[in-house]
Amino acid sequence: MTVFLHTASAQAQRDTLRLSIPEAEKIFLQHNLQLLAAQYNIDANKALIQQAKLWDNPILVTDQNIYDGEFFRHNSEYGQVFVQVQQLIKTAGKRSKLAQLATDNTAIATAQFDDVLRSLRFTLRNDMIEAAHLGNISKLFQDEIAEVGKLVEGMDQVYHLGNISLKDNMRLKALLFSLQNDLINIRSQLIPVQAEIRLLLQTQDSSYIQPQLSTNYSQLINAGIPALDSLVADALRNRPDERIAALNKDLQVHNLSYQKALAKPDLTVGPEYDQRNSYVPNYVGLTVSLPLNLFNRNQGNIRAAQSNIQVSQTQLLQENDRISNEVKATMDKFRFMQTVNNKDQAAFTAQYDTLFQNMLKSYQARQINLLDFTDFLDAYKETRIKLTEQQINLMKAADELNFVTNDNILPIQ
Repeated sequence: MTVFLHTASAQAQRDTLRLSIPEAEKIFLQHNLQLLAAQYNIDANKALIQQAKLWDNPILVTDQNIYDGEFFRHNSEYGQVFVQVQQLIKTAGKRSKLAQLATDNTAIATAQFDDVLRSLRFTLRNDMIEAAHLGNISKLFQDEIAEVGKLVEGMDQVYHLGNISLKDNMRLKALLFSLQNDLINIRSQLIPVQAEIRLLLQTQDSSYIQPQLSTNYSQLINAGIPALDSLVADALRNRPDERIAALNKDLQVHNLSYQKALAKPDLTVGPEYDQRNSYVPNYVGLTVSLPLNLFNRNQGNIRAAQSNIQVSQTQLLQENDRISNEVKATMDKFRFMQTVNNKDQAAFTAQYDTLFQNMLKSYQARQINLLDFTDFLDAYKETRIKLTEQQINLMKAADELNFVTNDNILPIQ
């Protein structure tokens, strides 16, 4: 059984954009602004890697006389010029360690981008499936309204001939009104779903998005899935949120190494020239400065970095447990929906639709009374809605299994 979206007649009058899920995902990847912002964040972190590798700029220090009885007097006997150039040399591999931290942050930003992409893509797919589901229910109500509407017109003529009571005629019209109200409720549910799809696709108009779902429903009922251990391993290997937790632990380990390096003093060296203010004229020397780390040896930051490693390790274990539980719950949900749905339902649905037509004819022929007909119609409507919901819930469970494993376990097209 193949699932397709049937739009309401009012919606069909608008511009309609018919899209399969792969086509919608392609537009989504090209235009979604949230993805674009996340990509810019990756680029910003890449620039910080380059920045961390740069040397500090040298410092130029100069001192010249301005006034010694005369302004700016410089000749062979008077005047003083002092020039010094200082270069900071970072020790203990601080630059490379800082570059490693920037590399870690870039990897985390990339994983965060993948996680945003994964979540938004799942939202898009879920909305497309839900729009198709609501469209199918809308089509069901439209068909019923069309048939009952014809019946109301015919019964109006019969009423005017005096062959049916006003009570029966009004009850039939009330049934039509109830169906029309149900259709309005379905269309109202479609409005926010359509709005979210357009937001994700960044469409610039109000075109109605008509999903074209070609996933085979019967195949989902009989689809086999890998064992739980295999699915959990797949999820831990593929999911970006688990990768973020692992990368954060690496970041904290590298940060501890960097904090320990900061405890080592940096060296400042440079030449200097003094024209007349030293013990000899035109003095040339070498300046070297080195802080004495007697009090501040970065002890607090080192202890904080050590604690952050323990925190990140705990968070990684917690993330692994969360993902494992998600996979197990989703697998159980999909298998349950497989048991709820079965091949007999497809045959039952077809038989029920045939029975609906037979009941219409029976009522028109006055073989059944209005009460029996309306009771059947209510039962038919509720049963068909529940059957459609079970089918779409199976499809959503399959797509959720793909989401929690971040793999195409059960292709939804």
